[in-house]
Amino acid sequence: MTQATIPHTYPTLDGDRNFPAFDLSKLLKTVFDPIDGCRVCMLIDLDDPSKVKDFAFLNESGYPVQKKAHEVFYTGLHDGGMSVLGLNGGELFAYKTTGGSNLELPEAAVDTKGNTVNLVEDVYKPYDLILCISDYSATAPLTAHAKAYDFRGSTMHGLNDIIVNSGLAVDYREVSKEAEKLRLGLTKADKVEIDFEVAGNTHTLTLHLGGQEAQKSHGLCHGRGPDIANLPAGEVYFVPTGADGVFPMQYEEDPDTIALQHVKDGRIVDVEFVTGNPETVEAHKKKLISDPVTGEIGELGLGTQVMPFCEADIQDEKTLGTVHVATGRSDHLGGHLVPGMFAEAQNASHDDILFHPKKTTRIGVPQVRWFQGDRQEVIIENYKPAAYMRGLLD
Repeated sequence: MTQATIPHTYPTLDGDRNFPAFDLSKLLKTVFDPIDGCRVCMLIDLDDPSKVKDFAFLNESGYPVQKKAHEVFYTGLHDGGMSVLGLNGGELFAYKTTGGSNLELPEAAVDTKGNTVNLVEDVYKPYDLILCISDYSATAPLTAHAKAYDFRGSTMHGLNDIIVNSGLAVDYREVSKEAEKLRLGLTKADKVEIDFEVAGNTHTLTLHLGGQEAQKSHGLCHGRGPDIANLPAGEVYFVPTGADGVFPMQYEEDPDTIALQHVKDGRIVDVEFVTGNPETVEAHKKKLISDPVTGEIGELGLGTQVMPFCEADIQDEKTLGTVHVATGRSDHLGGHLVPGMFAEAQNASHDDILFHPKKTTRIGVPQVRWFQGDRQEVIIENYKPAAYMRGLLD
């Protein structure tokens, strides 16, 4: 079975860390226990799904995520991984790329023989495990489909070499334990305040949490019931009941552009240009006016792992000391924002806004504060876990 044979060392926010060699069998067995007897398949996204026929996409330029999926997972399963794990199946299907994070998936896909298949009848219903490796996250739609059709799976969008050799090489039993320590220490918060520094000014966003139980993304998808693991994992998160204040946003499609997002009653109500391309900011304003639900604050997330920066939010948002908020769809997290609430289907995305010192280099996060009743704890300072958060991990 294809896998790395040596450990990898990467710089992290806390210094160099040595990661064990990636082991596909260990990863799948740890994440999906029990796994023996399961029927497994893979999903990838392509601009033209017909390119999956005879693996034609492998011979074209581009498609780094899909090629890595084939190299690591498809080849690994077919070079002995399925027999070692007691799996069967191993088919690969491609669907047309959605163009946005957590947008609904199409009804059809294509198999490697070039046949068009129905995702419900030919994938969701007959398979026990579905591994989705794509450019855009499919966690929200696959979570809904898993509940409807009783399968388990994982989403691993943005897959690259650093993720394989760090975020997917760790022992998720340990990741789960660490995440639970932080979850227990942060649960039932009334609110969290985040201070931001940008262009010489300080702004604060307050996220109201209503004393809710904190949740965790910890990478374990055990049992036979429906579940989706978002990998790499390692996060404590909340679905805010409201939010007020101001936070800066660096635009994914235009990283040189930053604007202040003015939030009231849980929704972005105005956008103020700071630097970069004003046309990008104006386009965002128009979207918020035409489809206001796109500005709803749907998540607050805190990373729990010591991970190298990989330029893919799927892993970088799991880094201890980072914080992210998200707008839009939240039903996969237990929230109330579902696709039908958006004016346009193409806007029904869940978009993480990550604050990481190696990504948002012009945005500081001097402090993140956690509140419960009269109690207040500083949990993050300048992208480092503060004393309270470090103490939870002892």
